[in-house]
Amino acid sequence: MASDRIFGLVCLITAVAYIAAATQIQTNLFSGEFLPKLFPLMIGGVAALCSLTIMFRPDPDPNWPVARTWGAMAIAVLVLCVYAVMITPLGFILPTAIAAGILSYQISPNVKPAIAAGVGLSLGLFVLFKFALGLGNIVAYKVPTAAKLWDAFAILIPFVGGH
Repeated sequence: MASDRIFGLVCLITAVAYIAAATQIQTNLFSGEFLPKLFPLMIGGVAALCSLTIMFRPDPDPNWPVARTWGAMAIAVLVLCVYAVMITPLGFILPTAIAAGILSYQISPNVKPAIAAGVGLSLGLFVLFKFALGLGNIVAYKVPTAAKLWDAFAILIPFVGGH
């Protein structure tokens, strides 16, 4: 019960920080482009409401996951962190295919369907974002230099450097 309230408070603090960061997004009100700011604000608002629900209506007897599940969640967070820094130097398709494949394998540990899901999601999302939604700033692939890859990985390593 207390653990749910602590978790709800941590989520609320994270949601408020996310909302504060979203308010810093620069948009041009005259061009009608308000979605880059509105969407993160909506996500932060929903996250804040959910965390308040967890805080004020906690589960009377929560069942926390076993150690193996915590390990799987840690791997998923690590994969998403590496994905976030690799998307700039490598483009969209390759990092998305690898990340989606690994996460798919965690859901159902079958190699061939996980590879197919990773490649399918990567290509499908690229087509959706680039052509259906018209997001022209998405780059399919890049051939990075070793220095650019190091700069990307250095973000993940504390006190090493990077930008």
